Amino acid sequence: MIYPDVQKLSEEELSLLCSEYRKNNYIDAELSEKYGVKRGLRNPDGTGVLAGLTSICDVIGYEKNGDEIIPMDGKLIYRGIDLQDLVNEAVNNDKFMFEETAWLLLFGKMPTEEQIDKFCRMLEEHRELPDGFAETMIMNAPSPNIMNKMARSVLAMYSYDDKAEDTSLENVMIQSINLIAQMPTMMIYAYQSLRHTFMHQSLYFHYPRQGLRTAEHILDIYRPDQNYTHEEAKLLDLCLMVHADHGGGNNSTFTDRVISSTGTDTYSAISGAIGALKGPKHGGANLKVMEQLDEILANVKDIHDDEEVKAYLKKILNREAGDGSGLIYGIGHAVYTKSDPRAQILKKYCKDLAYQKGFDREYDMLCQIEKLAPEVFAENKSSEKKVCANVDLISGLVYRILGIDEHLFTPIFAISRVSGWCAHRMEEMEFSKRIIRPAYKYIDMVK
Repeated sequence: MIYPDVQKLSEEELSLLCSEYRKNNYIDAELSEKYGVKRGLRNPDGTGVLAGLTSICDVIGYEKNGDEIIPMDGKLIYRGIDLQDLVNEAVNNDKFMFEETAWLLLFGKMPTEEQIDKFCRMLEEHRELPDGFAETMIMNAPSPNIMNKMARSVLAMYSYDDKAEDTSLENVMIQSINLIAQMPTMMIYAYQSLRHTFMHQSLYFHYPRQGLRTAEHILDIYRPDQNYTHEEAKLLDLCLMVHADHGGGNNSTFTDRVISSTGTDTYSAISGAIGALKGPKHGGANLKVMEQLDEILANVKDIHDDEEVKAYLKKILNREAGDGSGLIYGIGHAVYTKSDPRAQILKKYCKDLAYQKGFDREYDMLCQIEKLAPEVFAENKSSEKKVCANVDLISGLVYRILGIDEHLFTPIFAISRVSGWCAHRMEEMEFSKRIIRPAYKYIDMVK
């Protein structure tokens, strides 16, 4: 949809402006080494620069022995508890565990039965959006990208909050619970507006129903007939759990902490985190994985032939196939070396449903990519660096199995992560108490 009142520059005008910029702007990458700049806040060995302290989440992907990085199976620790233990409890006891995970991240301990019952009722009571919000803030200004619409909707909640500027722990806690409850509803309503405006399809809004966990609520208001199976809701619940947090150093959480360090309001901090997560180098990668998967399946005749699959992966690395980036999406991570625990969890528990719903070919190919891509990378790049499949390799297929539209892949990541963002915001404001302000070296271009 093109809005007629948006003024654009001509191609000639734009070309001249960009030529002027490129003529006068250039920073040699070698200067970073000269001045000791750690680009991307990364150390020379690829590890992250230590920028703060947190007791919320630990991401473990290697051990260090002096300057040597020793690869190891990855672990994700929420408040001292291994994510795998939470998943085991969810699976072995047939429980929805996202709400318990959110409580754990926010408060630091697993909830009692009484606490989780009250917390779930709080979320149920706050899922409905304020009167007129859907019509005024979502339908009247639809967006072709739901992440942008969610960021705008979160900012718009400022206007409905009489204490929007109150940064006391008590008030930020209320705002956090409201956002955890309301963002799934915002997401689905934004999607319905997108379908109606940009795809010319029927529009329907289902009101939130009582007695549902977050995963059930999403499927309930997403599907036209509001029908879903228990197995489908449990698989989505696992997705929400594994994406709930990933330490203070991931880009969107660090963005949240940087913004929070200024003392600004909750809505500004969370909308900024949504904007960071939107990027294809961060939360948007799972969609790129699925685009790449479809291309590989269309061009590889025998998906179980390792040599044929490796040959096509080499084409992707050599920019002879794929989107020309030379990237095998879903492979490699800033911290994990031998394995990403989130990817392993989703791969294990989506297999049965994938085969039941006819996605066995897609599932098997992703397993092949997981196995063969590190070999191809090592051969082509002549590198000893360990790379493994990350969560994005599997999460997109999970959403496809659940019949979830690709426009919602990254937004679901956001509604999973908001509990972690809110926990990190509170920790930043309560204990850091200093504005985050790194330095940049000025380079005189005139010389």
